[in-house]
Amino acid sequence: MTETPVVFPQNRSCPYAPPPGYDPVRATGQPVTRIEIYDGSKVWMVSGYAEARALLTDQRLSSNRERPEFPVFQRRLEGVERRRVQLLGVDDPEHNVQRRKLIPSFTMKRTAELRPAIQETVDRLLDALEAQPEPTADLVSTFALPVPSMVICALLGVPYEDHEFFEGQTRKLLRGPEAKDVEAARDAVDAYIGDLVERKRAREKGLPVGLLDDMIEVFDDKAELVSLAGILLLAGHETTANMISLSTYTLLEHPEQLARFRNNPAGVPAACEELMRYLSIADGMTRLATEDIEIGGVTIRAGDAVVLATSLINRDPEMYETPDELDVARGERHLAFGFGIHQCLGQNLARAEMEIALSSLFTRLPGLRLAVPAAEIPCKPGDTIQGLIELPVAW
Repeated sequence: MTETPVVFPQNRSCPYAPPPGYDPVRATGQPVTRIEIYDGSKVWMVSGYAEARALLTDQRLSSNRERPEFPVFQRRLEGVERRRVQLLGVDDPEHNVQRRKLIPSFTMKRTAELRPAIQETVDRLLDALEAQPEPTADLVSTFALPVPSMVICALLGVPYEDHEFFEGQTRKLLRGPEAKDVEAARDAVDAYIGDLVERKRAREKGLPVGLLDDMIEVFDDKAELVSLAGILLLAGHETTANMISLSTYTLLEHPEQLARFRNNPAGVPAACEELMRYLSIADGMTRLATEDIEIGGVTIRAGDAVVLATSLINRDPEMYETPDELDVARGERHLAFGFGIHQCLGQNLARAEMEIALSSLFTRLPGLRLAVPAAEIPCKPGDTIQGLIELPVAW
């Protein structure tokens, strides 16, 4: 145990490294430790890789956010945390029923079929960058965000012309700043999806066709349908956008690794796996113990809150040699997509987007570099998905 409890979450001082405030947890060498959250409540932090894998498959840990004891880790989320969240916030058997209906659209085979369209999207955006009169840009708004936004809109059958609306609501939903902002964003997204569902049911001409049309046929409950579609839309662009921009920044800050990345096209998939391990942008999977669990030398009691700190789990020295070093040839397993029944449904799509976006970017713009000092590039706070607010580059 640490003598002075560490508080979760904390801001990173380096965009690609865990917050230094978590160092006391790492120093103990203990895989499960007691920490605090914003209101002083005590929760368990899991930092060990083996322990995290075991817990993520343990049915005694619940993801059901409707349970009154379920932990809230940020004050601004208090208004929405108790709302029902389909797929991510339900347990089996209900979770399994929902997931089985969606899996066919996210298989490796289906993703392979989408790769040409993803490449076409990436090429079109890079064409636009190269055609600019000045060789400078904010890579977040011109490339990293549009790639997954365009892809998920095409996959779901959501009009891309609405992207500014749902991207803006996503920012409010994830970063607030106040509870009322988060609640309003959640309501706005639900209303948007609900209206789109009705327009599709009415066979409105001109709407794109996609997975949402299929979901309308298999999900009878409109509230369930709207919640699931909203999750797929928001998660489908936000996380991958952060990975593309932060991976670019990280490779530019590690020129020897960037050279290895560029010189080994066959190694791009392994390099992307290493970037996902190294960056761990979704830092903090939350669960609630429904029974006592003995693990890592401690007892997690029924009713205890648990946070699985991905940034520490993916740098566990018991699992990885030189865990704090970026090695694009490493290609080892990681828990950036979670594990068990709630492992990220869209992981195959995210991998394809990352591989195509990063390899094309560094091939097409060989002179790519940061346009401002690295320390001046703003990154997102620690209580949301990690990433860069903007990424000024030149080439």
